[in-house]
Amino acid sequence: MDFSVVIPVFNERDSVAPLHEELDRVMRSMAGSYELIFVDDGSIDGTADVLRKLKESNPNMRGIRLARNSGQTAALVCGLQHATGDIVVAIDGDGENDPADIPKLAAKLKEGYDLVTGWRTQRWKGATLTRRIPSEAANALISRITRVRLHDYGCTLKAYRRDLAHSLKLYGEMHRFIPAIAAEQGAQIAEIEVNFRPRRAGVSKYGLGRILRTLLDLITVKFLSAYSTRPIQVFGAIGIVLGGLGSAWTLMLVLEKILLGYHLGDRPALLLAILLVVVGVQLVSIGLLGEMIARTYHESQGKPVYVIKEEF
Repeated sequence: MDFSVVIPVFNERDSVAPLHEELDRVMRSMAGSYELIFVDDGSIDGTADVLRKLKESNPNMRGIRLARNSGQTAALVCGLQHATGDIVVAIDGDGENDPADIPKLAAKLKEGYDLVTGWRTQRWKGATLTRRIPSEAANALISRITRVRLHDYGCTLKAYRRDLAHSLKLYGEMHRFIPAIAAEQGAQIAEIEVNFRPRRAGVSKYGLGRILRTLLDLITVKFLSAYSTRPIQVFGAIGIVLGGLGSAWTLMLVLEKILLGYHLGDRPALLLAILLVVVGVQLVSIGLLGEMIARTYHESQGKPVYVIKEEF
């Protein structure tokens, strides 16, 4: 198979048929065999029935229905792992991504990249500042922390090489951080401008609640990518700083008691200083436990701490 197109959908009954028609037309115009993989993430609005009817008329389509709503990340991973094409394209099921951009992504991928991600330059035309500013700030923050600089981390439209698509391990809602996770595996990444279209039917599945989830996932991605094999350097460093500060503060209070005769029993500063020492010891201990867990994780599975891209 030359191309696989993965489309995760959830309650998109009115969107899947026109999207299927567009995708099929675009893929037929490209040289090579293809498959369209629709992953129904436990829809309850009849989306699965529409997909079954589409499958009857298109042998190039595959439908996968998850037993329950597991989230976009789970649906996307399911599609990526079941893809058989040399080039795997992921696209949103709401019609906001334009299938006409797929040939452009595939052509860029063939230049030697492992992942090509879309940049929706027209997304914020007419949008309020309350939507645009937080999104741009989030992209800038993610780029700075992960050191993979992109303009649009939220764009689902991406083209992958099959080996990369199959190797991605995603949990929670980490589909937003695929470029950062891929870069950790040594992938070469490119970003190109793609079209953005207003949703044609249904309602958006995104809300303000995703801001906190995105921040927590960003912390997880940063820790796993940079410190998963050396957690003591995170927890130990913080623990030493806090413990050192607490010890110095405690020593200062003790000297005040001995030399100046100050009373310490009614001073909250003493309790805070002791607390800093205790927290510092705990954080160093957590770092040591993390080191033991990291070694158990890698050694029990025979999982290497490196990724080989090529052997000569």
